[in-house]
Amino acid sequence: MKQATIKKFHSFLKFKRGLTTYSLRKFKLYEVIIFWLKSILTRSQFLILSGILVGCSAGLAGVVLKSLVHAIHNLITHRVHFETQIFFYAVFPFLGIVLTSIVVILFFGGNDRKGIPAILHEIAQNSSVVAPVKMYSQVVQSAITVGLGGSAGLESPIAVTGSAIGSNFAQAYKLDYRERTLLLAAGATAGIASAFNAPIAGMMFAVEILLTGVVFTDFIPLVLAAVCGNVLSRMLLNEEVLFHFSSRSPFNYHNLPFYLVLGVLCGLYARYFVVIGHQVERFFANLKGGRLRKAMIGGALLSVLCVLYPPLFGEGYETIKALVNGQVGELMQNSFFGIVGGQRWAVVVFLAIVCLLKAFASSITIFSGGNGGNFAPSLFAGGTLGFVFALFCNFIGISDVPVANLVLVGMAGVMSGVLYAPLTAIFLIAESSSGYDLFIPLMVVGVMSFLISKWFSAISPDLKRLADEGKIFTREHDRNLLSQLNTLDFIDKDVPVVDIDLPFENFVDALHENRHNHMAVVDSQGLLRGIILVKELYPYLFASGDEVALSVASVMQQPVTVVAETEPVARIITKFDQTGSWHLPVTDPKGRYIGFIDKSRLLDRYRSLLQAHSG
Repeated sequence: MKQATIKKFHSFLKFKRGLTTYSLRKFKLYEVIIFWLKSILTRSQFLILSGILVGCSAGLAGVVLKSLVHAIHNLITHRVHFETQIFFYAVFPFLGIVLTSIVVILFFGGNDRKGIPAILHEIAQNSSVVAPVKMYSQVVQSAITVGLGGSAGLESPIAVTGSAIGSNFAQAYKLDYRERTLLLAAGATAGIASAFNAPIAGMMFAVEILLTGVVFTDFIPLVLAAVCGNVLSRMLLNEEVLFHFSSRSPFNYHNLPFYLVLGVLCGLYARYFVVIGHQVERFFANLKGGRLRKAMIGGALLSVLCVLYPPLFGEGYETIKALVNGQVGELMQNSFFGIVGGQRWAVVVFLAIVCLLKAFASSITIFSGGNGGNFAPSLFAGGTLGFVFALFCNFIGISDVPVANLVLVGMAGVMSGVLYAPLTAIFLIAESSSGYDLFIPLMVVGVMSFLISKWFSAISPDLKRLADEGKIFTREHDRNLLSQLNTLDFIDKDVPVVDIDLPFENFVDALHENRHNHMAVVDSQGLLRGIILVKELYPYLFASGDEVALSVASVMQQPVTVVAETEPVARIITKFDQTGSWHLPVTDPKGRYIGFIDKSRLLDRYRSLLQAHSG
């Protein structure tokens, strides 16, 4: 009894001390309760509670975003009337991108960093600290873009929003880096689970994409967050809003050849999709003019595409449902292809063009000023590709083709190749279609598409630049640890500097006060001209003046390599290994000397990080 009382007293002191050290601001009641729970619960127990709270919050954010977009879509579809459908498709996609850009400028200071790469950057370079504004900015921007017809998806903004919620929860309650990263991933998990009605896919997304290269052992918060997000979406969203497909056929192993061919097609299309995306991104990056001018050009291009091919309007899930349910004729009614009727060849050509143009439409939406992600576009393109393949088989005389299955499996295939996330794609389609008996074709197509994409590029092209710069984690654990180190923190600016024109007698006098075994030689402009190793001076110092004429220039040597002040630490370690040096000079972009980097200091810091991440 006495021990229990002492334990409670210690918990109370810990709780009280925590409140005074966290902040001097006035706490809200729920914050006081959570602080109190943190003081009496173990680390694992508090992480479980945190996973539930973050999961509910992120899941609710996903529900709000999906409902908001659905409401906007219903408003412009049923309440706003145009003379013809052409004006409908011409006006709203343009407005969506332009209004999103205006909102970013007026309310978010022009800062529109978006997408999964931004979150991966925060994990690797900012200790998983995500700005609070991300908890709502993505919801507002993507609701406007996609609700008004932008050809992009909501899942990436939902994942970013959930990540921000998890990160800020961890920051508020002073959790460390590993716990902060775990709750960041839990928020994204809940967001994906609520958006797709697929909790396992949400977990796979966190493991495959967000937690790549991060060592962690706590799965329970992820599981609970996924369950909370999924339950909330089931409770609060209408069936028509949920990502769900019920029409399909049982798996028949005789159809494996179809799935093998489709896997190759999905892999090739996924590569086409990402290449087009990068070309469009480069086009808008090089386009002269301000943000609004780019948004107007992008909005105009998207509107033209939607007028010509209405299925490019919006996320595209309704189009996929129409394909699965055999309602292809309705998709062609409002396009100029409607004049040729529902002939089979016309349907094949129409959908093939739509599939090819989807890469342009989604890229224009995202990179011209809109907000969205590639989840929905890749699923749309994959489903359309699967349907076109099935129609083509029928066209050449192969009648027994599982059309609905090819649509569903094609969705997983293209998503796997575009996002480099085969497990996420496989479980997403299996869960959303209740198609667990389709696991074999899903795995065949998803893995084939993923391997083809990997054959073109080992790392997702969306992440390659950041990975090459060491700004995000990869599956190389050592490289990930080194990427957390900042080169500027290791520059020793106390190393003696010698002017190249200094008389040698004065230089010798300066040696007596030198505690380093190396020195830098610079000219009058501060440019690095060479280095001096003290141990290499002994033959000169003991030689007579008649035997050799000494000068600073004659005793210095050129460094084997030079380090740039912005160079990643991983590359610096490689330079140390290649040259066998223990000290390398650092210069700025103009070649001016800054200091030296010591290999031993880097290795000591690396060992400390390794110990921290292994604990």
